[in-house]
Amino acid sequence: MTGMNVLPEVLPDIPRVYTALAEWLACIICLLEVRRRLTGWKFAAAAAGALVVQAVFLTLTPGLDDFLWILCMATAAAMMYLFIYLCAEIQWRDTAYLSIRAFVLAEFAASLEWQIDCYFSRRTGHMGIWLHLLILVVVFGIVFAGCARLYHNYVVDEGALNITNRELISYAIIGLAIFFMSNLGFVSTGTLFGGSYAEEIYNVRTLVDLGGVAIMYAYHVQRVDMRVRYELESVQGILHNQYVQYKQSREAMEVINYKYHDLKHQIIALRAEENPEKRNEYLDQMEEELQDYESQNKTGNKILDVLLTTKGLYCKKHGITLTCVVDGTLFEFMKTMDICSIFGNALDNAIECELKIPDKEKRLVHVSAYSQKNFLIIRFENYYEGEVNLGDGLPATTKEDPRFHGYGLKSLRYTVNKYGGAVDVSAQDQWFHLKILIPM
Repeated sequence: MTGMNVLPEVLPDIPRVYTALAEWLACIICLLEVRRRLTGWKFAAAAAGALVVQAVFLTLTPGLDDFLWILCMATAAAMMYLFIYLCAEIQWRDTAYLSIRAFVLAEFAASLEWQIDCYFSRRTGHMGIWLHLLILVVVFGIVFAGCARLYHNYVVDEGALNITNRELISYAIIGLAIFFMSNLGFVSTGTLFGGSYAEEIYNVRTLVDLGGVAIMYAYHVQRVDMRVRYELESVQGILHNQYVQYKQSREAMEVINYKYHDLKHQIIALRAEENPEKRNEYLDQMEEELQDYESQNKTGNKILDVLLTTKGLYCKKHGITLTCVVDGTLFEFMKTMDICSIFGNALDNAIECELKIPDKEKRLVHVSAYSQKNFLIIRFENYYEGEVNLGDGLPATTKEDPRFHGYGLKSLRYTVNKYGGAVDVSAQDQWFHLKILIPM
């Protein structure tokens, strides 16, 4: 931002239009990292309007002193926040985080460009307007393109940063410290941190802003790396647990299958004996139960047979009605662990929701899997009561500490993405719908 009007004979103030352009470009760079609610011509119109408003505001407020100058800077920062908030589909904390970074980046870009411009102006004595514009384009191009490239490597797939209150407070303190340290020399030459040499003060401001940009980038990288590392560890842990659960369930199912196989032979043997009519009826009933068991758990895929049977037994024990219409032959191209992850996490999420419903007759879960136009479509549907907060495309966790929960469906989406698929979540008329599309 432009500083106070100090020592203009040596180094003039930064043109306010340059400052407005730097702030606008910094906001555009930040918007490249997140999911936008405005696209196409709507975004272009909003961006053009934001640039005009920012430029007009700063042009009409030159030469302010002390409190009015600070108020002007705060207003400019608030306008940057509003621009990002209107264009991006993110929470207010994420918007504030990006606005702080954009403000400091704009400070550095504007200060560096004007210092380079003044340096060549003093050396040549006079520069034409085209040379001024060339310096502006080159410096801004290098600074903002470089920052865009650096931050591009740490863009979150979900399109949201999920900044916590503690992270935002820490980031705001860093931003305020950078701003005040870089501008203290312009407040007054008589203060403890003031100076009498304008050129040195400009050097200090540019270097402090450069250090601030580097600190903010390091903070962002560290934050993203820690979050990704924790999520990957959690996802891998969930995948491993699902696989172990499948192996245990498979062993249990083998024992059950042996038992039912023995019962079939016992029924045949009993039918060969002379039995009263009631015993025949009893045996017929046992045989029907066996047939029901076979029809419910023969999907054409042994892995799904185990998973659905295990979950079905659990649901039956807790008063949950689970219905399945699944073509297991469609899953031959998928790995065992991935099948376990998708069905295990989705069913666990649905069952957890149903257990919160007091009326057992309303505890309903339906699973279906079929193919359509070379796509494998998997649908999980369950009845729910209350409100569902679909944050970042997935339902927000209801646990007390959200940092250590909510990774089940993230693991599911991570697995689906491996196969080039997509996950769609919706809630309507007290029914929660989880739809998965995977190209075959």
